[in-house]
Amino acid sequence: MEPYLEKVQHHQLFFTNLHRPRQPGPPRGKQGRRRGRPRHPDPAPAYRPVSGWLQPPLFEARRDFTRFNRQEHARLDNPWLAWARHTAHRLGEAHGWPRGVRLDVGRALVIVLSGHVSGEVVRHSEIFPALRSRGLSVQRTVEVLSDIGVFHDDRTPSFEQWLERKLDGIAPGIRRDVEHWARLLHDGGPRSQPRDESTVWNYLNRIRPVLLEWSAQHDHLREVTRGDVLTELDALHGSQRRHTLIVLRSLFGRAKKSGTIFKNPTSRIRVGQHEYGVLQPLEPEYVNSSVAAVTKPADRLALALAAVHAARSGAIRRLQLDNLDIGNRKLVIDGRVRPMDELTLHVAREWLDHRRRRWPDTANLHLLINKFTALGTGPVSAVSLTAPLRGRAATLEQLRVDRQLEEALSHGPDALHLAEVFGLDEKTAIRYANSARALLERPLESNPATSPGTRGSTP
Repeated sequence: MEPYLEKVQHHQLFFTNLHRPRQPGPPRGKQGRRRGRPRHPDPAPAYRPVSGWLQPPLFEARRDFTRFNRQEHARLDNPWLAWARHTAHRLGEAHGWPRGVRLDVGRALVIVLSGHVSGEVVRHSEIFPALRSRGLSVQRTVEVLSDIGVFHDDRTPSFEQWLERKLDGIAPGIRRDVEHWARLLHDGGPRSQPRDESTVWNYLNRIRPVLLEWSAQHDHLREVTRGDVLTELDALHGSQRRHTLIVLRSLFGRAKKSGTIFKNPTSRIRVGQHEYGVLQPLEPEYVNSSVAAVTKPADRLALALAAVHAARSGAIRRLQLDNLDIGNRKLVIDGRVRPMDELTLHVAREWLDHRRRRWPDTANLHLLINKFTALGTGPVSAVSLTAPLRGRAATLEQLRVDRQLEEALSHGPDALHLAEVFGLDEKTAIRYANSARALLERPLESNPATSPGTRGSTP
């Protein structure tokens, strides 16, 4: 033993009396539960409790559900709890909630509604700490509470917090007009449709440095002159100048319509024609790297839809199961029917098999789902779809562009053909056709022997 003991460099110590021999008899707790035991009965049908005359509360007192003790505070005979449990069972059957989610929602409803009476509302700020500390689903519980009409979302929208931060430091007179303009873009108005939230972010982020500089010189937008606008634009070039002028036109146009300024200082300032560069095809090693990076069936299907069918990420997220016709080998993307090639057919079958095994009871009709959307009916988020290729040289958007450029190079720079195949508008199709024409003519221009009539600068 001595040679062996010399090689031992450490030894695990144990506290005494912790390693007890296993007691005879059947195990207790979860290990003693027999498999195949009868499932819990479904909750009895219940309806909205009948409430008579209610005494309005003198003041609102916030409840602390974190101190809930099931043995002391649970009231399983509460009619609101019975109605909520029946509603949770109905929603779970409709959305395909697994057994674990249904049990967690049932526990959460006992915590929240054991002492509920008619006329009360349940606030998000009250239930979030209690449910999160116990590892229960807040989102599914909120769905049930909203369905029975007792939930009040008292959270501050993220847009309001972001807008407050971006308007900090701007002069009060300018801030009022900018805030009214940003809210109108976000929420819409009687004669304007609401814009996408990312559009509002880009607009305000673009002109915030300009507004801060003007706040140090002026107290209101009516004091800004055409010369001030030109001074800011002269410091910018290219797409930055064009984008800044477009946003300032939108801001001053709204201020003039509302009557807070007398004259629009951005009028008659030309935006200029945006000059697009020549699109370049992706390098093969970039494409191979992206193909090797996707390992999950859903990611492989998304890559095939972008690289083969030039589908945008939004169109991929909106795809329904009915848009995929395996038998006839057809695929419908944004209303356009496309033939399904062998690669797309293979990855589609692989994903459908995985989807069927992983979420057999889901009621979500979208083609691509994940563990979050499988419990509801909405699409996957844009972040989860683009995450596998984020930071790589060939993303889903770049693969889509490369596919359309490849079509123009292989079938000729025909804008009508591109518009028919991919559903592009005329300006986008002309841009791809011009890029393909420039790439196809480049070898002729670089060889003087084959193009004697063309003059070019010497390298």
